[in-house]
Amino acid sequence: MNHTRQVNVGGVRIGGGAPIAIQSMSTFSPTDTARAVAQINALGAAGADIVRVAVPDKKAAEALRDLRALTEVPIVADIHFDYRLALTAMEAGVDGLRINPGNIGRRENVVKVVEMARQTGTPIRIGINAGSLPQDLLDAAGGHPTAEGMVEGALRHVRILEEENFRDIVISVKSSDVPMMVRANRILAEQTEYPLHLGVTEAGTEYRGTVKSAIGIGALLLDGIGDTIRVSLTDDPLKEVRAAREILSSLGIQQYGPVLISCPTCGRTQVNLIHIAQEVEERLKEFKSPLRIAVMGCAVNGPGEAREADFGIACGKGSGLLFSKGQVLRSVPENELIDALLDEIRRYEEQKQ
Repeated sequence: MNHTRQVNVGGVRIGGGAPIAIQSMSTFSPTDTARAVAQINALGAAGADIVRVAVPDKKAAEALRDLRALTEVPIVADIHFDYRLALTAMEAGVDGLRINPGNIGRRENVVKVVEMARQTGTPIRIGINAGSLPQDLLDAAGGHPTAEGMVEGALRHVRILEEENFRDIVISVKSSDVPMMVRANRILAEQTEYPLHLGVTEAGTEYRGTVKSAIGIGALLLDGIGDTIRVSLTDDPLKEVRAAREILSSLGIQQYGPVLISCPTCGRTQVNLIHIAQEVEERLKEFKSPLRIAVMGCAVNGPGEAREADFGIACGKGSGLLFSKGQVLRSVPENELIDALLDEIRRYEEQKQ
């Protein structure tokens, strides 16, 4: 993991070797307080470490006070165009700001935001998207966004904050183009020690967006780049959190409860393995231990192919095998396999307590 500075967002440490923080964004305005609070608390319960909230106007900024009082997850206010919204958000007690200094007016307005952020201890994320680069950077690249232009756009804004002696900064350079996003973050990681927020912006609906995010975010995390992540989906933000956790678990960076491994089925499979795997995956949510659980479709090869699994089942017609670390524990009737597997995991967790 690249060495980065550390900032504190409402008690959540970002950078400096801290665990990768998972972020999401509320789909409700702060003025719709009841629904926003319910969603933010649900995101926190699902594993989100930080939740961002759009603040489009003064009423939304003022409503942040009630929102902050009724939620436990750190709140980041997303501000564009009007620096006064940032000031009001900080007065309301938000834990962080996401701004683009280039679109909130004159430098003196940026200075006002920075001065209050210093007084309140509010970190600032400088967010640059490929679709919102300054015109001169676009012109320099023939009218199209580039990874290099994104990095220069971000660092240009960072320098404004540094000149005001403010360094509680997180940087994000996002694009819907995965290779561009990856290249931009690799370049940025070489040029700064500020923590980086990773994400593929406008990634799409659940399936496509998850795939694109896993490729982009995963490639960078394997490089040791990235301190906080958001999987951006056109869907329920709870799915963003679940996808982010799965990315981190799959990379072996941070594991959240059991991880399921299952074979893709073949002509030897004599049971409805897809249904069995889906049911096991759903019922594994009750467990907390970081175990590897296998669901295999062949009672002959299953235990051997999944020998690294802590517990697993190899399904056969009429009966199957319950195994652990490649060793068969016992034969179980087909209709009892799932319950037998879950009972074994439950006993393991009870013995650990």
